[in-house]
Amino acid sequence: MSAPGSLSTPVAGPAPEVDIAHDLARRALPVAPVAIVVCGLFWGVQGALSAAYAVVLVVVNFLAAAALMARAARISAAMLMAAVLGGYLVRLGVLTVAVMAVRDAAWVEMVPLGLTLVLTHVGLLVWEARKVSVTLAFPGLKPAGAPGRNQRG
Repeated sequence: MSAPGSLSTPVAGPAPEVDIAHDLARRALPVAPVAIVVCGLFWGVQGALSAAYAVVLVVVNFLAAAALMARAARISAAMLMAAVLGGYLVRLGVLTVAVMAVRDAAWVEMVPLGLTLVLTHVGLLVWEARKVSVTLAFPGLKPAGAPGRNQRG
């Protein structure tokens, strides 16, 4: 039997990463049309389709990361750590394969695809960082009335 708090015990409590990933996906909804229109203006229909594909990849990446971490945390803290590092490497590989699989397709423009992929990842993470609580009282998203969390999102 392992001692409480050891790396072989499951991580107790809720899975805030799932809530955060769903919030990130929700925040991608207003970002997606802007990225698609801007890329469409500069690169035409191919740019718009590439941007849409990139936004889908970003949302799927965030949701996959959260699901992997939530599942691993129920097994053990060591599994959670392995899932975070290994999952990052695997998801990075999957993103690379997803881009390489379509790079020669007629509907793809690589510049808007790459720009949207990077800027959407970073932009959503920065936006979400303002909404995340790093306290034991409220792990995950800050409550609606908490300082630093506005009501509009």
